[in-house]
Amino acid sequence: MRIKEQQPFFFQAGKRAVLLLHGFTGSSSDVRMLGRFLEKKGYTSYAPHYRGHGVPPEQLIETGPNEWWEDVVKGYETLKEAGYEQIAVAGLSLGGVFSLKLAMNFPLKGVVTMCSPMTMRTTDMMFQGVLKYAKDYKKFEGKNEEQIKQEIEAIRQKGMPSLVDLQQLVQDVRKDLDLIYTSILVVQSRHDEIINPESAHIIYENVESLNKKLVWFENSSHVITLDKEKAELHEVIFEFLESLDWED
Repeated sequence: MRIKEQQPFFFQAGKRAVLLLHGFTGSSSDVRMLGRFLEKKGYTSYAPHYRGHGVPPEQLIETGPNEWWEDVVKGYETLKEAGYEQIAVAGLSLGGVFSLKLAMNFPLKGVVTMCSPMTMRTTDMMFQGVLKYAKDYKKFEGKNEEQIKQEIEAIRQKGMPSLVDLQQLVQDVRKDLDLIYTSILVVQSRHDEIINPESAHIIYENVESLNKKLVWFENSSHVITLDKEKAELHEVIFEFLESLDWED
C-alpha cells in the first residue's frame, strides 16, 4: 500500500501554485499532507519525484543530483505549462536546497525551506542513510531477512558515487545564497537528528530577501512534515504564503 502511494501528486485548486519538493531518499508522501492542507486553503500544489526516488534502491544509487535538479525544473515547468503563472516553492531537506537553487534561477513568489542542510555529512554517513532506506524498502516488499541481506550487500558493493556531487551541490548553493531576493520562510526543527540545525541560521543570515522569517519547532525531528507539530507547521506555511505579493 505504501509503495502504491509513493506517486507524484498534482492537487489543483486556486490560481496560486506551490511546488512541493521532497528530501533525499524520500518521496512525495513526505509532503502529501501539506499538499492536502494547501488544497483545502485554495492553493494548487504539485509534488514531483526525483529520479531514483520512491522506487527500488537499486535505481537510486544509479542517479545523482544533476538528474534530480532536472526533475525539479521539470516540476516547475509542469506548473507553468498547466497555466500557473504564480508559483511558490516549499522543500523538505534536500528539497529545500533545490528550492533555494530554484529561487536563484527562476521567478518565484516565495520560498520555504524545511530542515535543509547547508553542511553535509561525510559520504560514508550519507551512504548509511541510503542503506537504511534500502533495508526499509525491501522489508516493506515482504522479502525475507536472508534475501534482504544479500541485496543490501550488493548495493553496498556498488556504492553511490554521486554522493560527492550531492556534497558539492550543497556547497554551491550555500556559496550563492546572496543571490536570493525572494521572500523566504526558513523552518527548522530544534532537535534535528539528520542535519546541523545551524544550517537554518546560515540560510536566514545570507539571503538578501527583505521579507524573511526564521521559525523554530521545538518538538519535531528531521522529517518535520510528518511529525507531531505538522499542524502548526501547516499554519505557519499558510500564513507565510498569504503574506506574499500574489496577483489575484
